[in-house]
Amino acid sequence: MQITDIRIRRVSGEGKLKAYVTVTFDDCFVIHNVKIIEGKSGVFIAMPSRKTKTGEYKDVAHPINSDFRTELQARILEAYEALGDEDSYADEQGEGSGDEQTSAGDA
Repeated sequence: MQITDIRIRRVSGEGKLKAYVTVTFDDCFVIHNVKIIEGKSGVFIAMPSRKTKTGEYKDVAHPINSDFRTELQARILEAYEALGDEDSYADEQGEGSGDEQTSAGDA
C-alpha cells in the first residue's frame, strides 16, 4: 500500500495541536483527522480517535506494525516541514512521477 496523497491543514493558535492531515493510500482509501502535535521532544503524529463512554480515547484507524508507522510519520512530517509559512499543503504523487505539488489555497 502506497501513500499517494498527503493534505495538511495548519491550525492557528498557541496550543500543542499544529495541523490536521488527510492521507490517501493507493488513490482509493483515505484517513482524515490525523493530527500533528508538538511534544516535549518534537512533533509527532496522532491517529484519529474517538472518546469512549469511559472517557478513554481509542484510535479509529492505526498502523499495525512499527515499520509502517515510522514510514507514515516520516512522510507526514516531511510534508509538514515543507509547508513552511503556507496555510495548507498537498503532496500528490502522480503515477511514477514522485513530484510534490504545493498549494497554498487548498484547505
